[in-house]
Amino acid sequence: MPNAVSLFSGCGGSDAGLLAAGFNVLMANDILPYAQDVYVANHPETEYVLGDIRKIEHFPDAELLVGCYPCQGFSQGGVRDPSRKINTLYLEFARALKQIKPKAFIVENVSGMVRANFRHLLEDQFKVFSEVGYNVKAGVLNAADYGVPQERKRIFIVGLRNDLGLEYEFPLPTHGKGRSEPTATIGAALEGMPEWPEGEFYDLDFHWYYLSRNRWRGWCEPSKTIVANPRHMPLHPMSPRLVKIEHNVWRFASEGRARRFSYREAARLQGFKRDMVFPDSSSGSLNNRYTVVGNAVPPPLFEAVARALPEIWD
Repeated sequence: MPNAVSLFSGCGGSDAGLLAAGFNVLMANDILPYAQDVYVANHPETEYVLGDIRKIEHFPDAELLVGCYPCQGFSQGGVRDPSRKINTLYLEFARALKQIKPKAFIVENVSGMVRANFRHLLEDQFKVFSEVGYNVKAGVLNAADYGVPQERKRIFIVGLRNDLGLEYEFPLPTHGKGRSEPTATIGAALEGMPEWPEGEFYDLDFHWYYLSRNRWRGWCEPSKTIVANPRHMPLHPMSPRLVKIEHNVWRFASEGRARRFSYREAARLQGFKRDMVFPDSSSGSLNNRYTVVGNAVPPPLFEAVARALPEIWD
């Protein structure tokens, strides 16, 4: 099994995908305590270094380096300020890349990175990674095209070390109309789960901003994007449909109980395994459970990207 090092690992979405693709994850890192709690409960074999990456001086040798550095500065739901320091954490990834010199690397981030006001940061990542010695490519993929029951567009930056003389090709979509597999749906993902899991979902009122757009999808559709903020989590299909009243104003079409997805349902819709463990700990608040799930990379999507790497591990 080729070895991998994972940075900005969160609760392990990227690494679950790597494990499924046949990699051994030697080390993971993140700054959120509950992300570590969830990761270690599900992948105890990996060394998890909790803390600021800037304080990590040495990284294990590995054939693959992966990282999902924070995206708040690029995200549709974030501040979207190009000058924020959080937007330059890719330089820490580059530092690890220069030290480890793996045969390949994979980076994941929100698709908002391709917007005009962030383009200079994307171009600088290409420049930095190329200068370290990698042939770099980027592509925007939709998780629903790779078996995830959720519409979720993300950018992937993949590099192969120059001395290999190879170029990465992104995996072709496998799920959806006209493809080998049907689109994964909410209904199939949530099969067998309770209708009203008391204490596991954010149950405060639906404020005006929540009702400024359609948050509802049906059982036979993929979910809208799972987010880290529980207030903005999409509606469970048991809820009445939303109908548009006017621009940025939606209302429930009928009376009836309505709720957002629970954090466990959100994990299923991200493509995590059905037996995923969420340990009880001092940092395991409801908000933190939603946060680590919503920030994660869908494992099947990361698996598809990793499996598309050429056979360079011998």
